[in-house]
Amino acid sequence: MKKFVFMLFLFISLALGWAQDAKKDYTEAFNLIEVWLDAQKDYEKLPGISVAVIEDQNVLWSGAFGLANKEKNVPITTKTLCSICSISKLFTSVAIMKLYEEGKLRLDDTVDDLLPNYNLRQKYAESGPITVRSLLTHSSGLPREAAFPYWTGPDFPFPTREQIDNALGDQETLYPASTYYQYSNLALTLLGHIVEQVSGISFDDYVQQNILTPLQLANTRTELPENLYGAQLAIGYSSLNRNGERPKVNFFQANGIKPAAGFSSNVLDLAKFASWQFRLRDTTAAEVLQPATLKYMQQVHWTDPDWKVTRGLGFGVYKGSNGSTWVGHGGSCPGYRSTLQLDLKNKMAYTVMINAGGTNPNRYVNGIHGILNKVKAPKNEGTPANLKDYVGYYDPSPWGSEEYIGTWDGQLVMLGLPTRLPADGLSFYKHIEKDTFRRVRDDEKLGETVTFQRDTAGQIISYEQHGNYSKRMRR
Repeated sequence: MKKFVFMLFLFISLALGWAQDAKKDYTEAFNLIEVWLDAQKDYEKLPGISVAVIEDQNVLWSGAFGLANKEKNVPITTKTLCSICSISKLFTSVAIMKLYEEGKLRLDDTVDDLLPNYNLRQKYAESGPITVRSLLTHSSGLPREAAFPYWTGPDFPFPTREQIDNALGDQETLYPASTYYQYSNLALTLLGHIVEQVSGISFDDYVQQNILTPLQLANTRTELPENLYGAQLAIGYSSLNRNGERPKVNFFQANGIKPAAGFSSNVLDLAKFASWQFRLRDTTAAEVLQPATLKYMQQVHWTDPDWKVTRGLGFGVYKGSNGSTWVGHGGSCPGYRSTLQLDLKNKMAYTVMINAGGTNPNRYVNGIHGILNKVKAPKNEGTPANLKDYVGYYDPSPWGSEEYIGTWDGQLVMLGLPTRLPADGLSFYKHIEKDTFRRVRDDEKLGETVTFQRDTAGQIISYEQHGNYSKRMRR
């Protein structure tokens, strides 16, 4: 019996040790991600970008590059607030589903039953009812916007709730209900009005008391804090003009459109929001919502007839290249772009905020995710040559702007900059002898040779490949 217990203990110890040895180390991947993001910030002339990568309950990495306020040279940080615009819809949707759990509304309740002042004209006699569910899935047939030009600069005249209600009678549906996907800020705005009508308190108070405070999201608000503008709240800038400039965008408040587009937050708070979702999906205990309710929200509830758009209740839902279900939402407001995307299968989440228009934060999610997917369990093949000697930026002009060489699991890795698809452009090099390396092909066979040159002081000054040279620019 003692021998059996000893052998069992030994087996468990070896298994745990193997699991620990096999755990992926993302350090070098995040070094490369930092290099990529810093370069893209410069090449795309972004004022600032902040990012967080979440693995279940932990922030695996976070970083920020550039400025929150170009005029006063205020750096952007991971604590810097930005408008999160349409990510606001996720909080509004959670509020609706909490009222649903409490039995105060049903998903098939109609909007005109819940909102006494609703009088938007149904253009199609054959249409079915506009329900809470169809508002959540953007399949209601409602117009995209309320009857005001609030996306028009320079002052962005967002209406009050009263103005929105008073103008509903001047609008009509675009399509019969439950026929097509039509993204609608008006639909989510009306859901915010339903929260107020059903709960009996203001939208702001309901969200604060039932979502933000319980989840300890102290830096998430239902508005933009004007008193922090230019310091803790980043200034927003426009898309690039022909002169390669991004002019400053005027401050705005979404006012009555806040349930659809008015919130502010930072990447660390949205990381907490993502971790809450992973946590809730893994338990049987309620936290703000019942676990089953969140899972229900993150299922596909609407598929457009063209099969190109699938929506959950408030969430965008789509299939990733790794076979995992992804959920989340993006945001685009004057001077700000943001995204929050969750890989449910692998419990990884990504949030990106940029204080400028005309850019795509999902591109950065895809780039970061692609680089991290290259990481494998360490091979433990021993310590290679001192690879740090070769790390730095090299000049491939006129064929490219710059190349970065870093370290990756006992090898060198080369990344051309700038690039929108960093994972697709990575090349790996195995040390052969002295200052000579060979490229590792996708099939693990060795390809062409790269040889580094040193000056009389022993410092790397260039590398040679295919008979041509690229000089080292800096470390």
